Amino acid sequence: MKLVTFTKDGETSIGVYHDGKIIDLHTSFVQKLIASDERRAQEIANTYIPRNMVGFLEGGKKSFEYGEEAIQFAIQTGDPLLIFDRNDVRLEAPIQRPQKMICVGQNYREHILEMGRELPEYPVLFAKFPNAIIGPEDNIPFHPISEQLDYEAEFAFVIGKRAKNVSEEDALDYVAGYTIGNDVTYRDIQRRTLQWLQGKSVDGSAPLGPWLVTSDEIADPSGLDISLSVNGELRQKSNTENLVFTIPKLVAFISKLMTLEPGDIIMTGTPAGVGFAMEPQGFLKDGDVVRIEIENIGVLENKVEKV
Repeated sequence: MKLVTFTKDGETSIGVYHDGKIIDLHTSFVQKLIASDERRAQEIANTYIPRNMVGFLEGGKKSFEYGEEAIQFAIQTGDPLLIFDRNDVRLEAPIQRPQKMICVGQNYREHILEMGRELPEYPVLFAKFPNAIIGPEDNIPFHPISEQLDYEAEFAFVIGKRAKNVSEEDALDYVAGYTIGNDVTYRDIQRRTLQWLQGKSVDGSAPLGPWLVTSDEIADPSGLDISLSVNGELRQKSNTENLVFTIPKLVAFISKLMTLEPGDIIMTGTPAGVGFAMEPQGFLKDGDVVRIEIENIGVLENKVEKV
């Protein structure tokens, strides 16, 4: 499934991208229950397929089973109140309010070298927060706090069930799915202290989307091509096989430090080619279009806008 969060007529809900259409999961499940003479249809739907993605993931296997039933019901009925044209809805970030958003620094070998650092012995972790998250149809806000606005293409994964002290062998069982992120960074602010948080957590600095591809569709997250272009110029190109710390290693490592919850987002790092390392440096400007593409997931494209 390609799970989405979308807004139509001022109401935000979760859905599935299917054959160029958006299926409203919540409403489809409500209607399926009503058609089955279930008197508590709304209450059951609110429990298992609520209108927010984190709540849906918290429902675990049962929510996914009901989600499949809702999809089939919508397709069979063809009800235009359940299935929308893609252009008639606004796609939001698939995860809106995660409990945690953990980012991994220095995780592609070539990026580590271009930044003049050595391979880390342990994963380098920092955080972004929900204030940073924007969707695939939002502009990247360029705040007047710096002129060194940079991009970072990121392969991101989302936790599907509570994870604590998970082994590498079992780690992928805890992943709900995968999406695309952009770790937008204000470089001079990032580097003015030893801690990176200031330059990484600015409002609107985490474009995410366009959807969450469930893990059953990507059995092996290694070996996926990843690229980023600015105004059509290729800046970053690599493959997830070049990660220093793989997804299983990251789940195992992080889950020993903290309990991971459904909806938590982990951004796995960026390849070489960031603007800071270019000669001359190539920071983002007002009006630039940043396009990230990851194999088997899709495209995340956002325009930079000074605010």
